This record gives sequence, structure tokens and C-alpha cells, in this order.
Amino acid sequence: MARQRLGQHFLADADWREQIARAIRVSAHAPEFSASLDRSSDKSFCWIEIGAGHGEMTEYLAATGAPVTAIEIDPPLVRRLTNLSRQFPNLNVVSSDVLKVDIAEIAARRRVRVYGNLPYYITSPILHHLFESASIIDEIHVMIQLEVAERLAAQPGTRDYGYLSVATQLYARPELVLEIPREAFDPPPEVMSALVTMRLPGQAAKLGIDEKEKFLEFVKVCFAQKRKTLVNNLKATGKPDEVRAAMERCGIRADARAEQLNVAEFAKLYQELNAGF
Repeated sequence: MARQRLGQHFLADADWREQIARAIRVSAHAPEFSASLDRSSDKSFCWIEIGAGHGEMTEYLAATGAPVTAIEIDPPLVRRLTNLSRQFPNLNVVSSDVLKVDIAEIAARRRVRVYGNLPYYITSPILHHLFESASIIDEIHVMIQLEVAERLAAQPGTRDYGYLSVATQLYARPELVLEIPREAFDPPPEVMSALVTMRLPGQAAKLGIDEKEKFLEFVKVCFAQKRKTLVNNLKATGKPDEVRAAMERCGIRADARAEQLNVAEFAKLYQELNAGF
């Protein structure tokens, strides 16, 4: 039985499980599966699964032969997953809140691939937690609310583009892979879902952004009131004339709004202003 307070919606539809398994290259029917088996033999990478549930996707991950750590917070489901680990000796079950888990400790010097069916109400905190370990993660595949998925992959000038888009694209290269109907889950959520793949790294290294948290605080201020211009939102960082001058040096219009800037333009303006964030 799903626990509403944990935001549980189990992927009950076998056809959709197979489609997702193919999309993340862990289906035995996918052309990449044999190569995946070959790569897993040296144990150079591991899978971390978030919200493993009844093990709907855990079996697919474990069948590749790669080390798999399934993280689940609900004790009855942990017991069920522990039984599954008897079938797959490469499966380790961790009973914990993912936000309290040390990704690097689980990885044990291996590269990481993540799969997760995320509770919608804590999607952003989980993504930020994963991004803290971005240096050891190669891929993140997550099932999330469609509306949030669209925001992660949104481009400048579109309705969905905002702070979360910039933060995600700083660390990763997101792609909306599948839209998944409510009926694929038990119980059905109230909204459509989507599988998003994020390949790392994102743009941070290319743009020379070392202090990512400070940069994202700057971006947050830029989006503070989305319909206002950057000059108005950045009043707290300096005099409007100084902000306009910095924008001009960056080739950004004086009346520009945050939703019109791409990640590279935010980085250039941040570095130009040398904001004290």
C-alpha cells in the first residue's frame, strides 16, 4: 500500500517499465545491454536507485551485473528489497532518507549512475543533493512531475525557463525522454510524469564557475521577480548605472529580464559584476 505522506506512486505498468529500462540502457532487449554487461564487469561504476519501492526497476538495474545500491525510506519496502538482494548479490539495500545519504561513501571511488522515481514534493532538494556530488556522477535518470521536467530542460525566452533551469543546466545536460501517463502508476498521481535524463558535466567547468553556490545565489536574485528587469532585481548588488554598464559590456540589453539570459550570459554578468554573494 502506498503511503501518501511519502509521495509514493509505484510504476505498476510493465510496458512502461520496459520502455524506461530501454531508455536508460538496462533492458535485456536493448542493443546497448550487452555492452552494459561488459562495462559492468570491471565494477568501475555503480547504480544508485532513489525510492526503489517494490523493486520495480531494481531488478533491471541489478541484472546488468553492476553494483546497485537501492535507497528506500519505507521499512516494509526495505524488507521486500532485502529479499530481492538474496537473488542479486550485487544489490545493496540502504534504509534511509536519500537527503541524508553520502553519495561518495556509497560510490566507494566508483563512477555513479542514478535512477530514481522521486517524490514530487522534494524533487528540487534531491536534485540539489545529487548535484553536490556532481564530480563523481555521469548520468541521472529520474521520474518526476512533467511540469518540473519541462522546467529543467527549458530554454531562455520560454514560459518554463527559470532558476531551476539555470541551476540544472549549470551541473548537467537535461533531456526530457518520455512522458508517462498517470495510469502507469499505482496509485495514479494527479499529474502527468516524465523521465528526464541528465548527463554530467554541465556548463560550470566550461564557463569557469568555481563557486557554484554563490553563482546560484546571484541567479536567484536575478529571478526574484520574474517580470521585472535585471536592473530592478539587481538593485541590491550595486547602483543601477553600474549594473547597466556591466550589462552593456556583456552585450546584454538594458531592459533584459532574467528569463531571456542563457547560463553563459548569467556567468558573464556575474563575473563582470564580481557580486559579493
